[in-house]
Parts: sequence; structure tokens; C-alpha cells
Amino acid sequence: MEIFIVLVFVLGYAAITMEHNFKVDKLIPALLMMVLAWAGVSIGMNGFTEWFDSVNQRVFSIVGLDSLAKGELFQNTLLHHLGTTSEILVFLIGAMTIVEIIDHFNGFSTIKTFVHTHKKRKLLWVIACLAFILSSIIDNLTATIVLITILRKFLENQEDRMWFAGIIIIAANAGGAWSPIGDVTTTMLWMGNKVTAAKLIEYLVLPSILCLVVPVLIASFMKPFKGTFEMPNDEDESNPNSKLMFYLGLIMIISVPIIKETLNLPPYIGMMLALSVVALFAEVINQKQHKLALADGSEVITGFESPVIKAMSRIEMPSILFFLGILMTVAALESLGLIFNFGESVQEVMPRDVFIVLLGVGSAIIDNVPLVAASMGMFDAPIDSHIWHFIAFSAGTGGSMLIIGSAAGVVAMGMERIPFFWYVKKISWLALIGFLVGCGQILLEAALFNPS
Repeated sequence: MEIFIVLVFVLGYAAITMEHNFKVDKLIPALLMMVLAWAGVSIGMNGFTEWFDSVNQRVFSIVGLDSLAKGELFQNTLLHHLGTTSEILVFLIGAMTIVEIIDHFNGFSTIKTFVHTHKKRKLLWVIACLAFILSSIIDNLTATIVLITILRKFLENQEDRMWFAGIIIIAANAGGAWSPIGDVTTTMLWMGNKVTAAKLIEYLVLPSILCLVVPVLIASFMKPFKGTFEMPNDEDESNPNSKLMFYLGLIMIISVPIIKETLNLPPYIGMMLALSVVALFAEVINQKQHKLALADGSEVITGFESPVIKAMSRIEMPSILFFLGILMTVAALESLGLIFNFGESVQEVMPRDVFIVLLGVGSAIIDNVPLVAASMGMFDAPIDSHIWHFIAFSAGTGGSMLIIGSAAGVVAMGMERIPFFWYVKKISWLALIGFLVGCGQILLEAALFNPS
């Protein structure tokens, strides 16, 4: 039955990676392989000899257990994994809703005020820094969408935007790697008690900065980023509360790690607090705008619908369900001890640091979510061990090497119609240099300070 479950995962993941060929959304094979994997575990439960204790990170024998005890173990394990997965999903839903509320008030137009130049080189640095900072707060995918949208306000030429979009991908992935709320994988490691927010930032902020600065420094001397540009005449629809909601949303998201450390509450509880505060402000502002419109005698009251309800209707539920399918499928493999045993075998044939670098390279081809989910069950290292920080960086930034290697790359590819091989020729080598420099810095830190 183990072979069947592994085969389900392999075939399901192949269908996910080729979703554009099959023209089937990736959430469908993700959910299907989750169901088949756990069905396989349930059917084969009486024949399994080993089980993985995800709490104590150990494999133990279940040979002496009767059918009733094995059934109870199955149910408890399934509920445990559903609980830990749901924590991540609720966290993501809260973050996505806050972002949509900010967008409802046109809050992201505030970013335009940070650009005061007509030189492409200066614009490159401004956009890269904004992508790095913004992605560490609202995640790299959303930061990429926002900045490419803003970029269209400055550059009319699509070729120019493609070059800048390539740099945004590198910067956004680098920014998401050092923040516990900047990327799904770092959020998984943080909520899985593999890293703490403070140590993740301490160990990864410098490697992530180098992963950004080195490629951008090289790019700033390249021809596409020389010269000037003329800003197109494009007036945004103004909203008097855009800055308020923009800064309030960012501050409340940033407060989530602080709430966890100070009140010892799970991150998803902190995110729900952040969402409730932002939603409260949004509703109060919306009601005031509604009353002002009625006082002016306006008969047109459309547009004054609840911003919270509207925001929740726009969050990416397919992505949420995709993460559910992937994480629960990996949990099925983990429960049988397959992932942990594989990790033990890997450590026997190669150094862990080499494996993690290869994991980063693999994340350029394979989605980093299942890679990180699997790696969390491979090693029994303590919290804030060097290995967890290295995994966070490698999986988070390695995807920049191919445009299909990260959510930020995929969305940029769609928004600006960036050809795959154009990215390989023009941007991939820059991303590779940044990745290797960052890895080198992490290994240097480990050698000098030897974090446990």
C-alpha cells in the first residue's frame, strides 16, 4: 500500500506541474491525491508496521496494536494534521482578506508616492527595495501583483516592464524568505515551531539582502536599466482613506509575530485580531462615506457595499484548497514514516547543506510548498537550528531561477506575458548569482557562529 500512496503523490504532482498542458486547475489533482492518499492509509492500516509520531519526531513500531487501536491512531493522526494544516490556511485567509480590504480603498496607490525619479536606474532600486520590503509583510505573490500594476503607471514599453518584472520576482522572493509572514513556506516553518520569528529574521535578513543587492547591482549597469523614462498620464481614482488603510493594514500584519511572542498565542489568532481591527476601520469608514453620499442627495449608493464582504469574496480560494491538498497529502506520506526515513537515507549519502542547496534548485522546477512540507518531516533538528533557516532561504529564493519556480514568477509571467526562455536568458543567471551569494553567507554564518 505504501507503493500505491507514493504513486498517487507522484502522479498527482505530475498533473499539478503540467496543469497548463492538461488545462485543469492544480487544485483538482491536489485534492484528489489527498483523498486517495488518506484512503490508501485507511485501507492499508492493518498491514503497516511503522508509524511516525510528528510531535516527537520519531518512527515507532505498531506491529503489536490491534485493529481498534490502529483505527484510533489513524483518526487521531488525521485530526492532528488537519488541525495544523487548518492553522496555516486560516492564517492565509486572514492575510489575503486584509490585502483585499486595502485594495478596496485603493491603498496600494500610496506606493506611487515613493517614486520621485525619471531615471531607470533609480527606478530599478526603488522598485526592488519596495518589492523586498513589501513582500516581507504581505507575501511575495501579492507584492509582485501590486508592484507590476504600479509599474504600468511608469513604463509604457512592455520590454522595459519585462526586465523590471524579472527583478521584482528576485526581490519579492528574497524579501519573503526572511520574514515569517512573507512566504507560505516560512509561515509553515514558523507555525510548525521549526523557527522563531526573531531568529528567522536575525539569521536570514543579511543573506536575503545580499540575494537582492548583488543581482540588482549587476543589473543597474546593464543597458535595459540605463536612460530615462516619461511617466504616462494616468490618474488613479482617488480615495481620501487610501493611506490610512494602507498603513493600518501593514501595521496590523506586522503585529502578528509580536502578538505571538508577547501573548504566546498561535499566529492565526493574531492574524484574526489583525483582520478584525482592519475590518472594523473599513466598516466605519464605509458607513461614513455612505452617510456623506446620502447627505449630498446622491441616489447612487452602489460602491458602498461592505468592504469586508467584498474582500472575502475576492480571496483566492483555489489557492487555499490547493495548499490543503498538498499539505495533507504530504502528511499522509509523513505518517507512514516514508519522509523521515528518506531524510535519514539522504543524510547518509550527502551532507545536509548540499541537500538543502539542491532543494533550492529543485524549487525552481517543483513548487516549494511540498518540498518544505516534506523536509519538515525529514529532520529532527531542534527549533531555530541552522538547517531550518537554510531550508527557508533555499526554498524561498531558489524558485527565482526559473519563472515557473515561484508564485511570484508565475503571476508576473501572466501579467506581462514573459516568455519562459526569455526569462532563462535574461534573468535566471542573475537569480542564480543572488541565490549562491545568499547560500554562501548562510554557510559562513554557520561556520563562524555555529548556531544549534
